[in-house]
Amino acid sequence: MMEIMISEWMKTKRTTIRWLTFLPPFLLFASFLWYFSRRVITLETQISMFQAFFQVWTALVIPLGAGLLSGLLVHQEELAGRFVGFLINKYPRRDLYLGKLTLIVLLASVSTLLATLILVMGFDLISDIPISYSPFFAAAIMAIIGSLPLLAFHLWVSFAWGMGASIGIGGGGMLLSALMATNLGNSIWPYVPWGWPIRLAGLTGAYLLYVPGMKSPPEMISSGFIRDQMIKGLVPAVLVLIAMVVGGVIWFQRWEGRKAYE
Repeated sequence: MMEIMISEWMKTKRTTIRWLTFLPPFLLFASFLWYFSRRVITLETQISMFQAFFQVWTALVIPLGAGLLSGLLVHQEELAGRFVGFLINKYPRRDLYLGKLTLIVLLASVSTLLATLILVMGFDLISDIPISYSPFFAAAIMAIIGSLPLLAFHLWVSFAWGMGASIGIGGGGMLLSALMATNLGNSIWPYVPWGWPIRLAGLTGAYLLYVPGMKSPPEMISSGFIRDQMIKGLVPAVLVLIAMVVGGVIWFQRWEGRKAYE
């Protein structure tokens, strides 16, 4: 598997895939730095920054990024040899599929963690905004977990129907993610995969309200609401991830290319 991963990573050399992975965190930080530098710093600024950052990242970057990364990685194989070289590889089909999926997961995870790291360290060093690191990184991890089923789904779609379909679904996913962040999604988000990253990441923001000196945690935490909501999101996310991975591997074992080429 390590040889497959090295090979997959080398394929991204001189492509837009690496730019899509490492550039968005810096662009988002620059825009947030400009925006918050023009505002008065208050006790609520950190909470506002947390909410704005993870809403943008989970509602825009993750849905569209999942479609783009998966579509581009698969499209490379189509352009290189119309999938022939990829399919007749010496490695088992299962390992080839899982290698692609693992690379997509690593790229998406690194991008999310890098964006979070740049945000918290940048504001901690440059601005006067006090930053609590733990809730931010906990939210990043929740966002990654919530995005895993989407990444597995988009890889399957990319192989089956191509890059256009993957990107198109990602665009529709942005709309669903935005809707899941509103009151409309309060009761249905556990059943909508595009709602998992934004809702799971947002739950950890409650811990920003728990400041030293408080006699008891905020009611959202002490009542068990946050724990219950996490379970409601994590359980279906894990089940769908397993279904997507197992189903994708089984399907890929028999796949012989998306279409006939003249």
